[in-house]
Amino acid sequence: MPTGLVALLDDISVIARMAATSIDDIGAGVAKAGGKAAGVVIDDAAVTPSYVTDFTPERELPIIWQITKGSLRNKLLILLPVALALSELLPAAIIPLLMLGGLYLSYEGAEKVIENLGGAKHGKTLEDPIEDIAAFEKQRISSAIRTDFILSAEIMAIALSEVADADLLSRALILAVVGIFITVVVYGAVALIVKMDDIGLHLAKSDKAASVRFGTLLVRAMPKLLMVLSAVGTIAMVWVGGGILLHGLEELGFAAPAHFAHDVRHGMEHGAGVLGGVLGWLSYAVLTGLLGLLVGAILAFVMHKIQGLRTA
Repeated sequence: MPTGLVALLDDISVIARMAATSIDDIGAGVAKAGGKAAGVVIDDAAVTPSYVTDFTPERELPIIWQITKGSLRNKLLILLPVALALSELLPAAIIPLLMLGGLYLSYEGAEKVIENLGGAKHGKTLEDPIEDIAAFEKQRISSAIRTDFILSAEIMAIALSEVADADLLSRALILAVVGIFITVVVYGAVALIVKMDDIGLHLAKSDKAASVRFGTLLVRAMPKLLMVLSAVGTIAMVWVGGGILLHGLEELGFAAPAHFAHDVRHGMEHGAGVLGGVLGWLSYAVLTGLLGLLVGAILAFVMHKIQGLRTA
């Protein structure tokens, strides 16, 4: 075989191995970044179904599709370029911005806890009678996309912080894949949730007893599922928010709180036998959740006082 062809085949082999390694690195980065953003994803999936209430069943999926497209625009056309620019030009801003998101999540989670414990509901008013359903639908979609923007910004910031050491192209690909994957998962789940009662009603009209029972179960389970999602979303908010704040403080040089939480986790892992891993993770999650709840409650108290002074 001519030496030139051998050299070419060797080059192709090297390029193929490099490409395979890059794909593996990107896949690992996607898994790592997506896992860290899971708490925000849960909250996103828990919040969105409320935006399609008050509409007829045939409008639910089109509205979710409009929100999905808005979410993809948020992530890929706005947040992705901003995240990449920050990581290249001002990487020191990533941690403070991430902590601002952690403060927001902690505040929102604590606000929900306070309301569920009987506190006053803030920022909510009774809906006026719907006179223009098309305008009302447009307003709901816009509101959902704005909420998605905040949660998407947190998802992208978390993902970026996990792959900050990768090269620019890998970062771009990882963030894009994470953004698309999370959007599909979240809004696919939302679509399934909001249509669950319709599926149940359809099955309940079947001639088969098993289908009727399953359909009735779906219809009855829907309100309980939404309650569970709401609770899980609230827990995820304070847990993720507290974890972000703890990590951010450590990165900024205030390591004592993070060291305490890690020491508790390691103590549980090495002192609880076969359940050490689970109890270690749980203890760390509880501590970060309590931190998020405490910080969020302080922020809620301050915000309510400021609002009270403005309306006085």
